[in-house]
Amino acid sequence: QVGLTESGGRSVRAGGSLRLSCVGSGFTVATTYMAWFRQAPGKRREGVASIGRGGNYRYVESVKGRFTISKNYETNTLSLTMHGLKPEDTAMYYCAATSMTPQTPSLDPNDYRYWGQGTQITVTS
Repeated sequence: QVGLTESGGRSVRAGGSLRLSCVGSGFTVATTYMAWFRQAPGKRREGVASIGRGGNYRYVESVKGRFTISKNYETNTLSLTMHGLKPEDTAMYYCAATSMTPQTPSLDPNDYRYWGQGTQITVTS
């Protein structure tokens, strides 16, 4: 049974940094396409960053240069390291996994079958 458990969300001042973690169970993170999504109140779920098997990445334009997605094979964990946080980054952040193997990692939530419960990030100005 596939499980995803996020952690690391909290309130932070603008300009600060955070690292989110997502521990996978029932599957191998290293060989699975995974992604981070976020959803702010009243807004649709947005793909933030995705990562494939061979280290290929994809980021939404608004986080390029500030966020880094990575995998830790030893701990079977997906991470999102965030710097230069802005108030507009405030949202519930979710990790997701898919059994699909697209040519380019997807940022479309419809392509992901497995989801964590989410972790809240609040960035104050």
